[in-house]
Amino acid sequence: MTPPDQKSDRAQPAEPAASARQPEEGWNSLKVDELKDELEARGLSKSGTKAELVARLEGADAGPGDAAAAAETPEVAASAEEAAAGAPEAPEEEAPEEVVPPQEPAEEPSADEVEAAEGPEAEADEDDEADEDAEGETAAAAATRRRGSVETTTTTRPAAPLRPDGDVVVRARSKYVRSAPRKARLMMDHIRGKEVEQARAILVHAPRAVADDILKLLNSAVANAESTYELGPEELRVRKAFVDEGPTIKRFRPRALGRATRINKRTSHMTIELTTTGNGR
Repeated sequence: MTPPDQKSDRAQPAEPAASARQPEEGWNSLKVDELKDELEARGLSKSGTKAELVARLEGADAGPGDAAAAAETPEVAASAEEAAAGAPEAPEEEAPEEVVPPQEPAEEPSADEVEAAEGPEAEADEDDEADEDAEGETAAAAATRRRGSVETTTTTRPAAPLRPDGDVVVRARSKYVRSAPRKARLMMDHIRGKEVEQARAILVHAPRAVADDILKLLNSAVANAESTYELGPEELRVRKAFVDEGPTIKRFRPRALGRATRINKRTSHMTIELTTTGNGR
């Protein structure tokens, strides 16, 4: 026979396990695996999302009726939704249409009355719209500009500098040319006051090395006149041709008895001015 102490122990209901008690932070504080273990211990379905598992456990804690509702699987809920969707909808009763009596057309205001009613507000709105359109065009142009490209602005072409007699004056300048000013001035004296074509011929056949640098400067002045004032070389002559002294580069050369001699490498700033040959421009 069973001892009386063991019978009294069997008669008492079993206390719920520690895991069956709801944590202080709630079922949401547990992980999905812990929620599934808790549902498996209670004999409930452990399929579904975390929210469904938490709802199932809360329903089980609330009562047997709620536990049965929480234990309902997603398949049962889906079949109930399909049954509700398949049921025919009751036709809606159409409300009787109200008969609205026709209204007399209102008189249209004249153009003068509309302008007087709008007043300065309409003008201010138009100005604001114009400003917004201009800002939008500027932003679009900045967005389409290629990365790394230089931003350029269009400006009006300056008026040509005129002499007292009305002729156009075009200038070109070359700085830091590696030639002595005395040698460059000798060539400038040959082309001063000559026609452009004649000055080119003189520089091409000149024996001095600085003639090549002066020829490049003359061609640059002619290109400036062509691009800026649309003047051809046959319309131009050399008005001024002069040379200024630039900085001197100092070098030293070793000589006998341990001495050194200074060598001066001079530079020049050359300027050529062209003007029209009596064409009145």
